[in-house]
Amino acid sequence: MSIRSWPREERPRERLIHHGPQSLSDAELLAIFLRTGRRGQSAVALARELLAAFSGLRGLLEADRQSFAARPGLGDAKYAQLQAALEIARRHLGEQLQRGPTLSSPAQTRTYLSALLRDHPSEVFGGLFLDNRHRVIGYEELFRGTIDGASVYPREVVRRALAHNAAAVIVAHNHPSGVAEPSAADEALTHRLREALGLVDVRLLDHFVVGDGEPVSLAERGVL
Repeated sequence: MSIRSWPREERPRERLIHHGPQSLSDAELLAIFLRTGRRGQSAVALARELLAAFSGLRGLLEADRQSFAARPGLGDAKYAQLQAALEIARRHLGEQLQRGPTLSSPAQTRTYLSALLRDHPSEVFGGLFLDNRHRVIGYEELFRGTIDGASVYPREVVRRALAHNAAAVIVAHNHPSGVAEPSAADEALTHRLREALGLVDVRLLDHFVVGDGEPVSLAERGVL
């Protein structure tokens, strides 16, 4: 049975319009993205099949092009559309921080940094540069490494802070293993960065470690 033959109040698109996207299941949201199913299979049924094949929504969103496009009902065009939608979401989160309200707690940056860093297969180290009212000036990816780590040079972080005329910095990096627990090396690096930035009167506000769950704040751990 196609979705068009369903009662209007049960169709995912109509439900989203009248009740909001939060009222839909993962399969229903994915069905709206897919738009159509296959012969003898509705878009919702195809969405459920894909979620099962990729072990959930996150597995589908993180799938590489080859494995994604190989599934019946998908292909390169759908892969490109999905990647574009994900990048729009990331940029939307970034614009919410850009020159927005003052950052008053670590919780305000967690969602943004997690969206940027969580799913990288290698370690990535980035920085949020802030003005003297702790509003975000911009974000930069500063260093990229291997699955085991990335070399971070405090002098380069200082150079980029000065280039942005930043008064404060929040740094973050991901653990490709998915375990966000900071290492002794992470804590030592945090101290070196604080000292280096302090020499040019720039505050290091926090250092986040991003994994599969909630990013860990080293400031909340008492390291800063």
